Amino acid sequence: MNQTINDIITRRSVKKYLDKPVPMELVEQVVKAGTYAPSGMNKQASIILAVTNKEMRDRLSRINLEIVKGKNLTTSSGHSDPFYGAPVVLVVLAKKEIGTRIYDGSLVMENMMIAANSLGLGSCWIHRAKETFETEEGKQILGELGVNEEYEGIGNCIIGYADSDGIKPQKPRKDDYVFWVK
Repeated sequence: MNQTINDIITRRSVKKYLDKPVPMELVEQVVKAGTYAPSGMNKQASIILAVTNKEMRDRLSRINLEIVKGKNLTTSSGHSDPFYGAPVVLVVLAKKEIGTRIYDGSLVMENMMIAANSLGLGSCWIHRAKETFETEEGKQILGELGVNEEYEGIGNCIIGYADSDGIKPQKPRKDDYVFWVK
């Protein structure tokens, strides 16, 4: 099987990570893959906040968890860290004024998750990036980073070395997934 297709098929959402740092060269490769995602009219409206700093990572996790609690939701398995211990958070945001921002940002997320899998890393899409950067603290973080334009959070792509306990087996594909028109 083609390696790219294999990387797509074998990717899983990992919900438990080893306490092991990810080498910066691997993080950079994952981020670079994200920057090559297609975008509407090639506007490249998305940006990536590549968070490897533990304090900022923990700050984003805390905000995310506060949103979960505020909506009376629970994280998968009631985990107290919405980022499941992953050491790296790649936050995708896109310019609010761009009509295709959600699609464009979603493609960035998918490229990064496939790239992470190809490099032997686990990943998972974590929601609530939109809500995170609508909070006063989220806006403050963007300001501190020099992100002054109007952006909307699309998703948090967490990456790290997967703990085997955090990987669920692949579910079979549903029978009516494809309707062939030949």
